[in-house]
Amino acid sequence: MFKCKTVWNKLAPLARASSTLCLQNARKSALRHGRRLEMVQKAQMSSGPAGGGGENTLYYVLIGATCLGAGVYAYRTVSEDKDRYNERMTEIVSRPKQGPQAAEAVAEVVAESKEEPVAEEPTLTEADVESTESEPIAEAPVTKPIVEEPVTEPTVQASIPEPTVESPIREPVVEASVIEPVAEAPAVTQNEEPLAPVVESEPTAVIIAEHVPEASSVSESGKTAVPKAAPAAEPVEPTAAPSDVPEHAPYLLIGGGTASFAAARSIRARDPGARVLIVTEESDLPYMRPPLSKELWFSDDPKAIETLHFKQWNGKERSIYFQPPSFYVSPADLAKVENGGVAVLTGRKVVHMDVRGNKVKLSDGAEISYEKCLIATGGVPRNLQVIERAGEEVMKRTTLFRKIEDFRSLEKISGEVKSIIIIGGGFLGSELACALGRRSTDVGLEVIQMFPEKGNMGKVLPEYLSNWTTEKVRKEGVSVITDAVVKNVTYKNDKLEIKLKDGRLFKTDHIVAAVGLEPSVDLAKSAGLEVDSDFGGYRVNAELQACSNIWVAGDAACFYDIKLGRRRVEHHDHAVVSGRLAGENMTGASKPYWHQSMFWSDLGPDVGYEAIGIVDSSLPTVGVFAKATAKDTPKAATEQSGTGIRSESETEAVAGALKAKTTATPPPIQQKEDYGKGVIFYLRDQVVVGIVLWNVFNRMPIARKIIKDGEQHADLNEVAKLFNIHED
Repeated sequence: MFKCKTVWNKLAPLARASSTLCLQNARKSALRHGRRLEMVQKAQMSSGPAGGGGENTLYYVLIGATCLGAGVYAYRTVSEDKDRYNERMTEIVSRPKQGPQAAEAVAEVVAESKEEPVAEEPTLTEADVESTESEPIAEAPVTKPIVEEPVTEPTVQASIPEPTVESPIREPVVEASVIEPVAEAPAVTQNEEPLAPVVESEPTAVIIAEHVPEASSVSESGKTAVPKAAPAAEPVEPTAAPSDVPEHAPYLLIGGGTASFAAARSIRARDPGARVLIVTEESDLPYMRPPLSKELWFSDDPKAIETLHFKQWNGKERSIYFQPPSFYVSPADLAKVENGGVAVLTGRKVVHMDVRGNKVKLSDGAEISYEKCLIATGGVPRNLQVIERAGEEVMKRTTLFRKIEDFRSLEKISGEVKSIIIIGGGFLGSELACALGRRSTDVGLEVIQMFPEKGNMGKVLPEYLSNWTTEKVRKEGVSVITDAVVKNVTYKNDKLEIKLKDGRLFKTDHIVAAVGLEPSVDLAKSAGLEVDSDFGGYRVNAELQACSNIWVAGDAACFYDIKLGRRRVEHHDHAVVSGRLAGENMTGASKPYWHQSMFWSDLGPDVGYEAIGIVDSSLPTVGVFAKATAKDTPKAATEQSGTGIRSESETEAVAGALKAKTTATPPPIQQKEDYGKGVIFYLRDQVVVGIVLWNVFNRMPIARKIIKDGEQHADLNEVAKLFNIHED
């Protein structure tokens, strides 16, 4: 190798000088040619005598022959050095132990190998030298196959000869630790087969055998001993996935709420053999949330808290769960079930999403690959910043109502404390206030509801109807505090003190914060999905698709409504409708979101309403009311439909079956204090964009058709006839 470098160092300057001189002469000739007259003869460079016709041919032949000879010499030198390297390695491993001299010889060979321009040659580490000094040297027969190995891979193959009669399989272990450094272990793939049966006999050496062949020594008892350098390869060991987590799911649904269950049912309807896996952070199977703030609080059965069975307003009993456990298959058996099925993986959270690799990572380190994926993570309850900054004692006495455990916790607390303050005047806050107010007289509980609006559901209902609703809530035993903006919350003398901006002070034992929902978009960063800056949630198209094989449904979806524009809806019926549509599109339906979802709220069994479209109290409204009868209550509505989840009874056929009665003459819009039942129209640019049916039930298909048509109406009294609110 040194000879090759010496020859090259001598020839290179000569070649460079000659080439430079030739180039300079050529440039000068070109310049002179540009300045002289045409009659002057061009300067010629020739290697022969003046006037000769050599034209530099001899010069180029000499230079080419020199380079060719140098290349041949370099190739032969490198080949000889490689053979010499193998001979030196054979000599080192075959001679007896020599203490420090052996280490010096190994270092000398390593230094020489580093100078060779061969990328495949490994280098030795200090751990390898120590192993050479401390480990016994194997017998010479194991090195016999080294000479026969190809030149391109002299090291790895030489250290592990093929088992023969003369060479026992369990003995040639030291050579691998000398030749193959342990630090290079991660470069070997996990699919590489063990090279010797000795590795299979000891489970602790499996990873070492895959990365560093035969990198252990055999003790007298016959068990393998891990060398000192082995711990360097331990961080590359993958975490074993739990046995109940399937490695692959054709349909993966993230989230265990209403939207996920609706999607699973829709997928199975269109693809009966589909294998669907639902991954949920909660410990419960998919269930419906509305009864948590409605019917469950009015149940007379003390076991309802544990069984979660409740009676609807019509007296029929049902479970909060969509399906019993027998409906689902085990996640571990999902791939084995003949006709597919739906499996639920509870207590697991998806923490990372690889969109390009079509796989997700769970909180326990397990990974699941998928073909189609639905994100239906819902949202988390918002909290007031003044409560979050108040400290641990205040947070321990604050409930953010959302899940089953929140219902059970608040139900227990309501029987132990003397006072509860509910902050929030929307759907959830008003429903919980009425539910707790009903039992306040029985358990001696003080229930206070406060919010910054002028009345209950002031952001949804027009002011006159909001004020009327507030009086109904007060009749349920609730102290309603309007125009209340919380300034700070403190904990003093075993009481929570809430101070408002106007100076009013309230003391209580517990706080329920019902101030809205924040969509869960934790996966947006890792998945590279867009989050809407105005409405929140994952931004999807009209088909609820975020990218090629990912859909979003439920509270977390910010979708494009082809009639009302971009929206995000947080209601049960929207979760059902969007989940069903996403499931259909995951199986190739390619349908846009055109179905207007509805929502409803019940303030006990006597007052309730259903709404659809954009329902915002800041919009102009027109209301048409009539006198209510015994049939115009949520209780009567469930008796007629057979279900408390009124959206389940909707069919488009109802819209065609219901006809307006021309004999009924609607009175003008009423502004009196008795709003028994009626219809409230919300207008934008003289077009109806939202409708509230106040104590009017089973008429939602008509309202949906009015919004879908998107027409201007000169007289909304005529439109109100379609709902038959004046019939007895």
